[in-house]
Amino acid sequence: MSTLLQTISPVDGRVYVERPLADTKAIDAALEAARRAQVTWAATPVATRVALLGRAVDVFIAKTSVIAEEIAWQMGRPVAHAPGEVRGFEERARYMLGIAERALEPIDPGPKPGFVRRIKRAPLGVVAVVAPWNYPYLTAVNAVIPALAAGNAVVLKHSHQTPLCAERFAEAFAAASLPVGVFQFLHLSHEDTSRLMGDPRLGSVCFTGSVAGGKAVVAATAAGFATSGLELGGKDPAYVRADANLEHAIESLTDGAFFNAGQSCCGIKRIYVAAPLYERFVEGVVGLASRYRLGSPLDPQTTLGPVVRAAAADHVRSQVDAAVAAGARQLVEGRHFPRDERGTPYLAPQVLVDVDHSHTIMCEETFGPAVGIMKVSSDEEAIRLMNDSAFGLTAAVYSADPERAEQIGDRLETGTVFLNRCDYLDPALAWTGVKHSGRGCTLSRVGYEYLTRPKSYHLRVQL
Repeated sequence: MSTLLQTISPVDGRVYVERPLADTKAIDAALEAARRAQVTWAATPVATRVALLGRAVDVFIAKTSVIAEEIAWQMGRPVAHAPGEVRGFEERARYMLGIAERALEPIDPGPKPGFVRRIKRAPLGVVAVVAPWNYPYLTAVNAVIPALAAGNAVVLKHSHQTPLCAERFAEAFAAASLPVGVFQFLHLSHEDTSRLMGDPRLGSVCFTGSVAGGKAVVAATAAGFATSGLELGGKDPAYVRADANLEHAIESLTDGAFFNAGQSCCGIKRIYVAAPLYERFVEGVVGLASRYRLGSPLDPQTTLGPVVRAAAADHVRSQVDAAVAAGARQLVEGRHFPRDERGTPYLAPQVLVDVDHSHTIMCEETFGPAVGIMKVSSDEEAIRLMNDSAFGLTAAVYSADPERAEQIGDRLETGTVFLNRCDYLDPALAWTGVKHSGRGCTLSRVGYEYLTRPKSYHLRVQL
């Protein structure tokens, strides 16, 4: 078994990072340190915890330019876009810290003569956060910051593709003088990650990743009875109604499909367009997609970087090829993207029409810059097709009628409904999924409920 982590950069295929993997002794030491530190940390006033964590956020964002370049080398996002991840990190962290005291205050069920009753929010203990590479800070911050604010200790296991992200978290917390042991990270093999999640010293596991990974988390945590929050895959749909602002819908959904090279769980992967707008919508999306500049993410002029690895690009190509073989048409011309070559992670945007739900590209998760577009004749048809999926993370409606859009949203099997926007997490709203997109919740006041447990106090004060 390898004892070394190696990060292969999609930029040029070289080894960008090497780190030793933690052994059994190191894992045990981390869990023991976390367990001990958590007791004192939980007894620390919430305001003090929030202040320390706020200082860590200050330290983190001061290194935006360095972090942006590291993201580009590790997973391929253009340096022109990478600072946006730091801004998103700050927005979510500041919001969750700002509501922590209110979200964690005891619940008063109302008066009862002779009694004092309240429900307190008690921390779960030690929380393991298992984070992915595609948005390495935005996904991790959803759990790391609120888990710490709630009085838990955190052990972060980051993706082998983005190990420096875990180290940047640790640097920021150390600079802010977070108590030793309250936050730690471990570079782990898959086998040791599974053993970590089954350890009885863990109170919860927050996982972001694939459906198969989520099933593995459920199996692993059963050994120690830790709770688990799972943010898994997506095949997120959008519906452009006949009354939509066409220009806005084209711009918003093109970006929603291709930003971050389409490597987003909540990116737009299938679009249903009302018949009167269909031809113009398709023409507009193809026109915008054809203007993307595919190239090295280190070039400030690049607007579409490589996907994470060549195998991932070839998987998307295979989905496109299968759809074309079954009668679909691919509309973006390859001559605009000379770097798009099979066997490399550089992949041009793919726009497909004449698709239907018999094509895998309209049903299975596509983690790359590809989108299918279908014509629909009614709201009813759009709702049926949007719900015809094993996933349910977000769904977007583009319409000039908010009331009707909300009625459509009420019938959609999804965690978030957007109107006239897509592919965005508002930290004030619960981030959650249904079906194969996961379970549990992060962000918002509701997110704190999943990082704590209710503890009831029933005090008889008069005898």
